[in-house]
Amino acid sequence: MNLANKLTIIRIFLVPVFLIFIAIQDIPYGTVIATIIFIIAALTDKLDGYIARSRNQVTNFGKFMDPLADKLLVTAALISLVEFHVIPGWAAVIIIAREFAVTGLRTVAASDGIVIAASWWGKIKTVIQIIAIILLLLTVNIQSQPELNKLVYSSNFLKGFFNIMPNLFLYAAVIITIVSGLDYFIKNKNAIRTDK
Repeated sequence: MNLANKLTIIRIFLVPVFLIFIAIQDIPYGTVIATIIFIIAALTDKLDGYIARSRNQVTNFGKFMDPLADKLLVTAALISLVEFHVIPGWAAVIIIAREFAVTGLRTVAASDGIVIAASWWGKIKTVIQIIAIILLLLTVNIQSQPELNKLVYSSNFLKGFFNIMPNLFLYAAVIITIVSGLDYFIKNKNAIRTDK
């Protein structure tokens, strides 16, 4: 197994670690640690893609598992954010439903020997989702850590930033998620033909 694929596996294993720290309220600075874990996991996504391309180590395993690792990480974070009442449930459902739909499309295509790699829309979607989730996790930290809350709300710039940007990126993520999902299905409609 090459280095890029090992990083993908590490990202998958970081998902339950992230969930432990964000879900167990008794862990001191649990949400802060969870946010750091999420950022590290998100960075491995960019790193494994770069390594795979630069070393010519792109594999079918990576094409399939890398997007799956992203979906697990994003889904875990979104459900946690709904639990914290930071995002509305409908936004999480739209994003997660698209992820399931595209994963289903990939599975059907794979049964015919077709590997659907991530599209540019899919990559843009992932970046916007990751930025939105990081900003929203920071919002959770601000709400749960009194010293951070005091620091942020003592600055008009930071107060305005965290009042607007997390939700702005969330709604942008929802829109791009829908567009990228439609793009996958339109470009790969032959994979789900009902007449074959």
